[in-house]
Amino acid sequence: MRRFRAALYIRLSREDGDREESDSVANQRKLLTEYAFRREDLIPEEIYIDDGYTGTDFNRPAFRRMEKDIEQGRIDCVIVKDLSRFGRDYIETGRYLERYFPEKGVRFIAVSDGIDSREQAYDLLLPIKNIFNEQYARDISQKIQATIRTKQKAGEFIGAFPSYGYKKSPEDKNRLIIDPGSASVVKRIFSLYLEGKRKQEIADLLNQEGILCPSAYKAAQGMRYANPRSSGQSRWSVSAVDCILHKEMYAGNMVQGTRHQKMRGKQERIRQDQWIVVEHTHEPVIDKQTWLKVQRLLKKRTRISGPGRQVNAFAGFLICGDCGGPMVRNTWKRRDGSLACVFYCGNYRRYGRKFCSAHSLPEEVLQQALEEELQSLIRAEGDARLLEQELLRSEDKTEMEKARLELGKELRRLQFLQKAAYEDYRSGLLSREEFLSYREDFRKKEESCRLQLQRLEEQETASEKTEVLLEQLQAMKPDREMVAEMIQSVTVYEDRRLRICYNYSAQEKNGSWGKGSGKDRSQSGGRENSESGNRAETAERTGTERDYGGADPGGGPGILPGGRRE
Repeated sequence: MRRFRAALYIRLSREDGDREESDSVANQRKLLTEYAFRREDLIPEEIYIDDGYTGTDFNRPAFRRMEKDIEQGRIDCVIVKDLSRFGRDYIETGRYLERYFPEKGVRFIAVSDGIDSREQAYDLLLPIKNIFNEQYARDISQKIQATIRTKQKAGEFIGAFPSYGYKKSPEDKNRLIIDPGSASVVKRIFSLYLEGKRKQEIADLLNQEGILCPSAYKAAQGMRYANPRSSGQSRWSVSAVDCILHKEMYAGNMVQGTRHQKMRGKQERIRQDQWIVVEHTHEPVIDKQTWLKVQRLLKKRTRISGPGRQVNAFAGFLICGDCGGPMVRNTWKRRDGSLACVFYCGNYRRYGRKFCSAHSLPEEVLQQALEEELQSLIRAEGDARLLEQELLRSEDKTEMEKARLELGKELRRLQFLQKAAYEDYRSGLLSREEFLSYREDFRKKEESCRLQLQRLEEQETASEKTEVLLEQLQAMKPDREMVAEMIQSVTVYEDRRLRICYNYSAQEKNGSWGKGSGKDRSQSGGRENSESGNRAETAERTGTERDYGGADPGGGPGILPGGRRE
């Protein structure tokens, strides 16, 4: 009598709706070992356990190990409790049972289903059983996904690992709190980027200082985390820095539902407009204005040039007034050893005079123009001391943040109560009149919460805009952070006229600032500036045009098409 070397295969997954008591690992082990030892033609070789792996996918560690042992000839019999333990994908299950196992001479036994491939051929009901097993898993999967999306829309965190800079609250695993150790690194990354550091420079700096990257930090905290895209080296990379700079989670908003995985297939990235974003769900690591400022900079195309190899303060903001292309920076040393920097039309340098003209603009002239404009902006809004008093009268930022978090929590509670009332109505616990009364009451309270949140947003925005003005008054030298905060674009014309479009416009005398429209100030009825003879002030500060004609103060060489100097 031939004796088969048997593999006892056990699988359990709550995602498939497995019954914990009857399908538990212990019960499966007991059933299979008793069955194998009762049979004289079976020799239990090894037990393979996949605990927590879905049956809709055969990419399971213990199953792959068993498959490898079959290939090596160590196993020639597979025993499972029933077909659903083996798999719930009827196509792959059928392939293994009807093709792979017969080709390898492997005997298959499903104890509870009474299936033994050596005793008799598979009957016609086998494919039907496999289809039912898959459909059961599909139905459970849809219910679980619906529950997950409900939690995501309520602003609850449902991930296994929180974003770097946060940790799960000990009291509520669906709520995030700041992790001081990693949050300080996140703040530093944002600060370095605003200073003009490139992503590669930031990554190199963090690696030199021995700061753990996100995956290594999570492992050091005892989390069973492994980055699937990692090459095995636990180091900061450009992609890691870029990911942190783009994450809206650091602004206090919960962002989830960015990927979707079907029963068969890999995860697919969802369009950004379909992501689930819930605002004010947790304490922000980065304030809103800083985060928005960084997002504006990330959209600008920049490159490094000149001494120090750093991103220029105006990179990505200068536009040619004729062809609409970006301006590029050229740097050289004068005869006296001083540094000269001039901006030129990028299309002129690349394609020549037939496409566009030079539009040359010395960097020091541009800086002078911006300094004068900032002084003009401050003067137009009145005495800076009045603005400072207004700033002091605004609510304390800490108290505002606490109030916002409390309102967000109350809003989620009201949404939950509305859903609960609807479930009670459907179950017959509430009458229609009671349900409608509760719903109306909850909606009124929800609307009140939203209005209070909106007022807090407006107060905070007005306070932050005023604070920005005061900061710029104290330090007038334009750097990259200041340019990103104040300026949307600078258009350069051939006669050195500059049209500056701001991110904010002075709409009221009290210092309330809003988005600029980019309208040319010279077309808005501005008055003449007696010192420079140029357009200077308008009622709406959405754009300005100045004339900075004249020779290059640096006396540097001109640039011919193709980047050659005269």
